[in-house]
Amino acid sequence: MSFLGFLYSQWLARLPYPTASYAGKTIIVTGSNVGLGKEAARHFTRLGASSVILAVRSIDKGNAAKEDIESTTGVSEAIIKVWQLDMASYDSVKEFATRVQQLPRVDIFLANAGVAKGEWTLTEGTETQIAINVISTFLLSLLVLPKLKETATRFNTRPTLSITSSGAHAHTTFPQKFASEGKIFDTLNDEKQVEPNERYPISKLLEIYPVREIAARHPAATFPVTINCINPGLCKSELAREAGWQLAIMKFLFARSTEVGSRTLVHACTQGAETHGGYLSDCRLDEPGPVVTDQDGRKVQPRVWDELARKLETISPGCTSSL
Repeated sequence: MSFLGFLYSQWLARLPYPTASYAGKTIIVTGSNVGLGKEAARHFTRLGASSVILAVRSIDKGNAAKEDIESTTGVSEAIIKVWQLDMASYDSVKEFATRVQQLPRVDIFLANAGVAKGEWTLTEGTETQIAINVISTFLLSLLVLPKLKETATRFNTRPTLSITSSGAHAHTTFPQKFASEGKIFDTLNDEKQVEPNERYPISKLLEIYPVREIAARHPAATFPVTINCINPGLCKSELAREAGWQLAIMKFLFARSTEVGSRTLVHACTQGAETHGGYLSDCRLDEPGPVVTDQDGRKVQPRVWDELARKLETISPGCTSSL
């Protein structure tokens, strides 16, 4: 996207206010104690969802979000539930997914939790943004897919699994794509081989490749769950509180409100099979950046997914069979 396109998106694009009914639906939103996730959960609650689960790292902050949403929507305390989920722990991800399997149904799973960090840190032996934004996100997605598929069959509906990505993915040329076979993630785990200002964009790029590749291998006609990813635009939120002053200035000048940004999340979660594998921006299907769609991007996409799938299998053997 050009800078003029970015300005149009941030300042002039009109994003529809959510009005659809979610009556009877069970919805899970990760990273929902603040920011976009919280505002998306507020919309789902306001629009009649039967059950909204806030998946959060801090139960105290989750309960505060629950009380705030209840106070603004007037729903009963039984609608919103707070479940603990630490995306920095693969064990926590697995425990959460096991709990999800006990639910009667899940209609929407919004994988919104993510981090943007200015410093190099490790989580589970992996650079933190890759560990949380990519590995934990897809581990969780694969582990909740059986419940989404069961919901599709049992209730004759088409559930949605939406992953919050970012237009920031286009801010890297992803030089690690030229790593030798099977070594992309190893290269990304070498501090000397990743520019600091590209770590977050790369983590968001590595959410888009797998979504597209999964859909390519499991097309909508034969797959009962819609999987898509979302660019919410640059928003006022706490996501980048550790990412440095440059982004803080950009947000001050150009960011849309958290509530407006959350509309893109709600929109993606309501879309059907036509968005399977798709990238949604400004509440419409869009093309991701050339780093995804050009010749090199098309070649590296299956490599990224194959490497990621192997990594996920070492963490939770058999998880990819949910596809």
